[in-house]
Amino acid sequence: MNIQERMDSINDVMKNIAEFIQTDDNIKTDFSEYLKTIGAGAKNSIPIQTAAFNYILERNLGESLKSIPELYLENNKLDKERKDIVEAIKNSISSVFEIKRISKSGFDLLNIVNERRYMVTSLMKMTSLRGLGSGDYIVARIVNLNGDYYLLEISGVLPQTRKTEAFRFAVAKIIQNPELVYLDNPDKQKEIEQDVEDVYNKFIEFFAKTEIVTTNKNADELIGIFNDFTENGEKKDFQNLIQEPEEYKFFDVSEFNNSYDNFLENSLGGFSSHKETYDVGIIYDKELGLYAVPFYGTFKKIFEVQDYTKIQNYDACIKYFLENDKYSANLIKGVAAKYPNFMEIVNAVLAKNYSLEDLLKKYKKRYLENKIISSTTVLYRSNAFSSTLGIIEEEENKPKIDTSVKIGRNDPCPCGSGKKYKKCCGANI
Repeated sequence: MNIQERMDSINDVMKNIAEFIQTDDNIKTDFSEYLKTIGAGAKNSIPIQTAAFNYILERNLGESLKSIPELYLENNKLDKERKDIVEAIKNSISSVFEIKRISKSGFDLLNIVNERRYMVTSLMKMTSLRGLGSGDYIVARIVNLNGDYYLLEISGVLPQTRKTEAFRFAVAKIIQNPELVYLDNPDKQKEIEQDVEDVYNKFIEFFAKTEIVTTNKNADELIGIFNDFTENGEKKDFQNLIQEPEEYKFFDVSEFNNSYDNFLENSLGGFSSHKETYDVGIIYDKELGLYAVPFYGTFKKIFEVQDYTKIQNYDACIKYFLENDKYSANLIKGVAAKYPNFMEIVNAVLAKNYSLEDLLKKYKKRYLENKIISSTTVLYRSNAFSSTLGIIEEEENKPKIDTSVKIGRNDPCPCGSGKKYKKCCGANI
């Protein structure tokens, strides 16, 4: 099969899946509701074709939370070639890419999340992508079919003058899905896994256990002292930083719910900047790395006390740990192993009769199917993250510009970068 035939096959499969979601009795109602929710098709909104594409690649349905490609495979008899294409679509890579070079049929891309270069063939006509240039950034999805990569979609474009936004978005994707840092890059995965192993040994050497519970007011400093130890071997006394809250209880922390424009700067403020006081678990998973988990002490306390209903918002706390995708199946299994009454209490709260295995399949399927190392751990090995921190520091130290003085677009930028104004501080003006 030549490249053109393969491209035609991929496009045909995507069209067939798009038809499937609009005709299957178990899916079409959900798809219609999805379109209404996002306002697809209305004036100045997402086109229906784009919405359908997003739905196919992002939606999971049913008790087992199966993806649309999985459901399509289950409900259609396909030959091997088309099965392979559906599997490839299911495992496609969504990321932020820098365009290194443009060819007649596609792009040479640098994935700034997993730091790997890709030569991709575009499934879209290159004439429709004329506005793109080397150095620009695209939010895109690529698919690997028998070792060849194809560009499925471009959902966002940022010119090279908006590098800051591109890297911020890359870091946001890492925080949401940390496995993207090493997905399709085995060398990066080995590097991070070695880090996990090395730091685990240091965690045990430092704390003599795999988990510590303290308050949010002390958690940042405690993690900082441990980081100093991992970097230079300096072991400071930390016992005074391990403090229990006055009361173990679960509640809504306002800072967790704010949607910040400058999310990264605000996240660097850490737990100690929050108004309320609550407990934080500092946990080291030998397989998945370092976690800082709000209300971990409260979660465990539910299974320790004689009457768990006395713990404020105990039911919301249990649901929080099950439904929050940042917390791994290993964390739930670890707590379940410590407390024989774990499933009894959880089932009472959920009004179910789950086994632990059923519970994990329901709430932690992603962790059962993939090795997802903690975002805290992978960020230490992410060039996108370190570059973003550098950009923030550079912006904070950049001289203030007198906006009352008229600056020509081709004049040297007053910030002292050496670039023309239109290529620097005036890029977005």
